[in-house]
Formats: sequence, C-alpha cells, structure tokens
Amino acid sequence: MLNTITAMRGMVTAPHHLAAQAGRDVLADGGSAVEAAVATAACLAVVYPHMTGIGGDGFWLVAEPDGRTWAIDACGAAAEAATLDLYEGHAAVPWRGPLAANTVAGTISGWQAALGADGGTLPLGRLLRDAVHHAAAGVPVTAGGAAAAAAKRGELHHLPGAWAATFEPKSEPLGEGALLHQPALAETLERLSAEGLDAFYRGALATDIAADLAALGSPVAASDLAAHVARPVDPLTAGISGARLFNLPPPTQGAASLLILALFDRLNVAQGEGFAHIHGLVEATKQAFLVRDAHVFDPAAMTIDIQALLDDPGQLDVLASRIDPAGALPWPQPSAMGDTVWFGAADARGQVVSCIQSTYFEFGSGLVLPRTGIAWQNRGASFRLATGGWNALAPGRRPFHTLNPAIARFDDGRVMAYGTMGGEGQPQTQAALFTRYACFGMALQQAITAPRWLLGRTWGEESTSLKIEDRFDPSLYAGLAAAGHVVELVDPFTATMGHAGALVRHPDGLIEGATDPRSDGMVAAW
Repeated sequence: MLNTITAMRGMVTAPHHLAAQAGRDVLADGGSAVEAAVATAACLAVVYPHMTGIGGDGFWLVAEPDGRTWAIDACGAAAEAATLDLYEGHAAVPWRGPLAANTVAGTISGWQAALGADGGTLPLGRLLRDAVHHAAAGVPVTAGGAAAAAAKRGELHHLPGAWAATFEPKSEPLGEGALLHQPALAETLERLSAEGLDAFYRGALATDIAADLAALGSPVAASDLAAHVARPVDPLTAGISGARLFNLPPPTQGAASLLILALFDRLNVAQGEGFAHIHGLVEATKQAFLVRDAHVFDPAAMTIDIQALLDDPGQLDVLASRIDPAGALPWPQPSAMGDTVWFGAADARGQVVSCIQSTYFEFGSGLVLPRTGIAWQNRGASFRLATGGWNALAPGRRPFHTLNPAIARFDDGRVMAYGTMGGEGQPQTQAALFTRYACFGMALQQAITAPRWLLGRTWGEESTSLKIEDRFDPSLYAGLAAAGHVVELVDPFTATMGHAGALVRHPDGLIEGATDPRSDGMVAAW
C-alpha cells in the first residue's frame, strides 16, 4: 500500500475491512465521526476477537471543529475481591483463566460516554447493526485470527467457559476462511441495542454477566460492574515545532508517546530514515520509558504531575540532554505485551476521532462467558502482587495501560488522528509515522507502509533487542550496531510492528487516510 486515500465527506480507517465499512456506512447515513467510531468498535469486537472485544477496555480522543479536544477513559478497575490474599501462593497474577479476569470491562461505558458527549442522532440499534449481523451470520476468520487461535490453543482450550465451543467448535481451531459464529454475542449486542449500553453494568444483562463471571471463578462481581463509569478526562498535551500533540493521561502510557516526540523535537534531526532519525527516536523512547516505568500507573497513586513535566521546557531539555547522538543507552529493561485495535474516523463537519480498545492478550483472559458470548480481558494480569509501588494490585485500582490514542493539531489547521496496536510498540510506531509525515514530508500511507522498528520484547519473547524490519538500507543496520544497539532483523512486513492507521483532515475539508498492510484493514471513504 503506497497511495493515500482522499475524500471530502467522511472517512474511517480500521484494521479490519468490515469494521471500516460499517463505520463509513454510518457516516453515509448522517452519523457523526463518534457514531461511526462506535459502529466500527462494535464490529471489530466481532470480526477481530483475538485483538479486541466488549469485554475489554477503551480510550477515546476527539477533536472538534471548534478547537476543543476531549477524552474519555473507559478503563475498568480491579474488583473489590481482587486482594493480595486472593493470590496467596502465586508469584504473579496468572496470565490466563479466572484469576486473570480481575478487572471490570470498560469498553461499553466508553461508547456510552462518547455518544452522550457527542449528541448524535442515530439510534443505537443502527450503530450496532453490522456487528449483530456478523456475529449471528458468521464472519470469515482472518489469517491472523486463525494463527492466533492455533498458537494460543494450548493456553486456552482447557479453560472454563465457552472459548473452545466458540473458537474450535469441531475440536480444532477454526482455520483461515472458516466461518466464526458467535450467536450469544449477537444476542448480547441486540440486548444492548434494546436496553441501552448502561445495561452492561446495571440491569438484567449485568446480572447475567456477573453470574457467568462468578460461575467461572472470576473475582469481578455485580457490585463491581454497578460501580463502574467511564471518566471524562483532560487530555495530556505537549507542544512541538509546528503542532500541539494530544494523548491520554495515566493510567495509559500516553505520556511516553508525547515525551518521545517532545524529546526528538529537541534533537534537530534534519533528514528522515537515516541513522539520526531512527537512533534519535530509539534513544528518546528509552528516556520516555524510564519516566513511564518509574511513575506512570493509576493516577490516584502517582507521585508526580505528568502534565507539569510536559509543560516544563527545562525538564524536557534535561531529558533530551541525556541522549547521546552517536551512542546507544544500554537497554535491559523489561517491556509489556498486548493485543489491541486502533481506529479513527472523520466527518464532513470536522470532527475527528482517535480510539483504541483491547482485551490485552490475544483473547484476553481466555474466559468466554457462556450466556453472553463476551470474551473477558486480562488487563489486570499486569498488576504487581505487592503492597505498594508501581502498578501494585489493590481493590478499585486501575491497571497500567499500554493503550493510547493520539491526535495532533498542526499550526496550519490540519488535524491528525493516529495510533496502532502493539503494546510496547505503540509509542514507537506513533513516533515513526508522525515524524515521517509531519517532520520529513512523507505521504501518509507511505509513512505507515515504510519499514518500522521495535525496541523491547515481542509476544512471548523476553528479548529486549532493537528489532527492525528487513527493508531499510543495510548501512543503517551497521550504523546502529556500531553505536551499541543490539540489532535483530525481522521479516519485512510483520504484525509484530503493530497495525497502524492515520487520518488527516485539512482546513479545506480534504480528508486523507491510511491503513497498515500488516493488518486486514482498509480505509473506507465517503
């Protein structure tokens, strides 16, 4: 994919083509970008279940044509029963199974809050229509979905609940092109259409969800669901040359994404794609991750003001001064995993949405609730079993999130929404595509298609090497290695680098869109 898609009336980009088209059709029916994003989100929960679902969390960032930028934190907290005593005998929270399903799923509350803030006019049933159809009628399994189900079968098929019945109905994982039927999930989406999104947390549907969770051994109870609400939050923001950047505050790693670009801006790199560009971003990533890993988690327990740091040129200068333009900082730090979807929407009025949602690992905790067909997240598996400090487990505490959708407002009036899946790679991919487009003039689609890199661990691996797709000039690899980077070449187009996307709305109403050839996505324009 090399050519950037353009349109005037509206656009959606998503990592699955059916979801992008569902959002685009909402725009054509008179819906807003927020309404299109809800339709896209619902569809992704059905057609991309190894990456996302309504049993996960979500975060929203919305740029309005009047200059306002607002955000929603739809992160669920740890259950009241999720105490250290519950995990006695465990060295860590298990990655899979009932004890991994220890936080409330916030995604649906995010849809509710976004629609409430937007004031759109389309009925909820219209927004969920395509998702209901695909869940009931069946949807062809993608190559990535089939590979994920086969690779994770050993971790998941024996778990209580309906994972095996859903994803291997004939006692083996569904292959690429096989129809995935999710009738229980279709019924749940229809109930949400009829009863309203709040029913997920308070009402008959919530009662069914809580009953399933209890029967499967999860600590999440009806009272935890009833206590949950999505939070309107002030976005984090940072100014760089020619633009103001926006992202989500803690417990997300949005601060790291902003810090990387704020520090790189201070390096005065003149040319893209060479050593100075890639090395500069990698070293800025290290400095940002050191701040993130020491200080960023549930804001109720944090001890520093991240926005104050982003607003302080002196502190940013100090961090940037720690970057050696010729040498690599040794990097033994552990990193985070996660599977996610980012998607964006823009309408003719000028509203632009950047949204991300996830169940954390592929298929989340592995618990699929029999009555409702919901695959529940394992985001709370990231908690530390400790009495205090970074991301320590406590009832009511929100877990650290790799999720972070991004928006940039350029001085010339352009608005850019961008993001990616990929856990630890999210801030790095954001930095790659933003600098390519904004700093070095690369076309939007080329900025996403071009080879990428990832510092740190990938799915199922402990390596903290600098992984680089094998499509750069070979001299770059030699230069990075000579500077002290532990360079590891990976396949030319690998999903390890995330599924990125971007939209740019110009002051004259022109909308540009791009999607990632590493995904199953598309740009759907109207």
